Amino acid sequence: MKITRTYEDVHVTEMDMYLFGSGTHYDIFKKLGAHPVVKDGEEGVYFAVWAPSAAEVYLIGEFNGWNETSHPMKRLEPQGIYELFVPGVAMYSLYKYLIISASHEKLYKADPFANYAEKRPGTASAVVDIDDYTWKDTRWMNKRDQVDPLEQPIAIYEVHPGSWKRHPVSENTGKEEDGFYTYRELAHSLAEYVKEMGYTHVELMGIAEYPFDGSWGYQVTGYYAPTSRYGTPADFKYLVDYLHRQGIGVILDWVPAHFPRDAHGLANFDGSCVFEYADTRKGEHPDWGTKIFDFGKYEVKNFLIANALFWVEQYHVDGLRVDAVASMLYLDYGKQDGQWVANKYGGNENLEAIEFFKHLNSMLRGKHPGVLTIAEESTAWPAVTKMPEEDGLGFTYKWNMGWMHDFLDYMKLDPYFRKDNHNKMTFAMSYNSAENYILVLSHDEVVHLKCSMINKMPGYYADKFMNLKAGYAFMMGHPGKKLLFMGQEFAQLREWSEKRELDWFLLNEEAHRNLHRFVQALLGLYRKYPAMYQLDHDWGGFDWINANDAYRSIFSFMRHGRSGRRNLLFVCNFTPVEYSDYRVGVPKKKNYKLVLDGDRAEFGGNGKAHQELYTAEKSECDGLPYSIAYDLSAYGVAVFEF
Repeated sequence: MKITRTYEDVHVTEMDMYLFGSGTHYDIFKKLGAHPVVKDGEEGVYFAVWAPSAAEVYLIGEFNGWNETSHPMKRLEPQGIYELFVPGVAMYSLYKYLIISASHEKLYKADPFANYAEKRPGTASAVVDIDDYTWKDTRWMNKRDQVDPLEQPIAIYEVHPGSWKRHPVSENTGKEEDGFYTYRELAHSLAEYVKEMGYTHVELMGIAEYPFDGSWGYQVTGYYAPTSRYGTPADFKYLVDYLHRQGIGVILDWVPAHFPRDAHGLANFDGSCVFEYADTRKGEHPDWGTKIFDFGKYEVKNFLIANALFWVEQYHVDGLRVDAVASMLYLDYGKQDGQWVANKYGGNENLEAIEFFKHLNSMLRGKHPGVLTIAEESTAWPAVTKMPEEDGLGFTYKWNMGWMHDFLDYMKLDPYFRKDNHNKMTFAMSYNSAENYILVLSHDEVVHLKCSMINKMPGYYADKFMNLKAGYAFMMGHPGKKLLFMGQEFAQLREWSEKRELDWFLLNEEAHRNLHRFVQALLGLYRKYPAMYQLDHDWGGFDWINANDAYRSIFSFMRHGRSGRRNLLFVCNFTPVEYSDYRVGVPKKKNYKLVLDGDRAEFGGNGKAHQELYTAEKSECDGLPYSIAYDLSAYGVAVFEF
């Protein structure tokens, strides 16, 4: 592809430095980094790096044999940005910056704004032209900003690309292989599977470049580079583009909370604390061994806010799930006395991080109203999803960690003891309208000896599947958008590991295949009925029928859409006790159509045939004037349309 950018397009000007220093240069990534350009008719690459405390900076790379002194960079004041144009540099050439610190220490650093990186264990940056791709998702992009995401179905499939599926690795090649699917291979396989199942979005872990596989991408060294494990930036664009053309949204995990200490990364970048707080009580996580971004520094906030915009505009992603938000909001998060310093009012709130979130979300919502920002926030911090002008943080959604913990605590119990813990399944509705929630069963819940979802369930082998089926039905009916980690939809037995693919062979076994079909049916129901998602955060969309049937551990509730039509009635039994004539109250004398029957043999049920229509009788039940009777099986699930 012919280079169209000129040197004048990317050259750092005084205005660029002013905006960067003010924290408002939202496309600074078009200036800093490595950019193929034409200067005076000659093709080459313009390099620019921010290293304010450096004494000298040199460009080293394949193009000059890694010579440490042949390519000194010019310093631009007052910002301390170093620049250099080098003619004739080939695409995918590796490079680094040799930074001479104020104390004359040599530091060999990757480019913080690099758009591509050497595949690990290599640590160099690589030159690439990220404009070398023609998008075909215009219809998706035009529609995205025209709908209210709060009233759309959102069922997210959380995926770690390197372990979803892998190619078999030959033992006879004599070289190291990963077996990873490329971005382009993943595009077709993942899209086909996600469409078949009925998810609306995928959430991709570990896309921004990172050095250590075992961090799952949560310790980033290349914020502006899709990881080279699976291909090039153009390949990643193809993945997003193809998913969009198949009607699937793309959410990325994004980690603005902290970064690793790796020598080639952001830590101690020019011999001083450029990106991290200088005070170690603010700038380090003792438990994680990582550095904390300095949210009080305008350039650092600009680096991160521009990065969010970069993924949205350059790679067309539809949302960012922001990791470890609580660790950013609280100055004492994970710290003991003496390891943290209070804010100017004596409190433990990080006022600079609060302002950062308000700035980030205001900017993103203003420019791209259909793009989601999702907070992984594990505390009771108020107004996470309220607008900044209402003194909120401005996120679109918050992960409902409280619901998740209560749900899992309940589901792990022997059914005999569930009657004493009934409130764990009802408590979340007492605060449901406080935020815009996503109900999550994420990767964090199926690693580190926590067991897979199926092995959290009590009872014998068959009981585990019936328990999980009832749990998934309750989750899907409960208000809130949905997220399920890969493999849990077919009852992966082993805990997840990034070192191997999912145990897809389990789908050859009937029990796993039945649960897989049941999750598919739940997702189909979810997308079909607006009552399941339109009023997730409004009491008008939900009514308990019986929230107090603790002795029998049965929950019944209704979901409503805006039209008042095609409402749904859920009944979920969480004990192995059968009720041959279970009576449930209903609001009107109407026909109630059975639209999801957990007893069907294809779902692993008992195969008992049920009638399709049930006409309400004038018989008071559950405080309602009418009722229907239904044969509710052990661990039974029934959903009716009315």
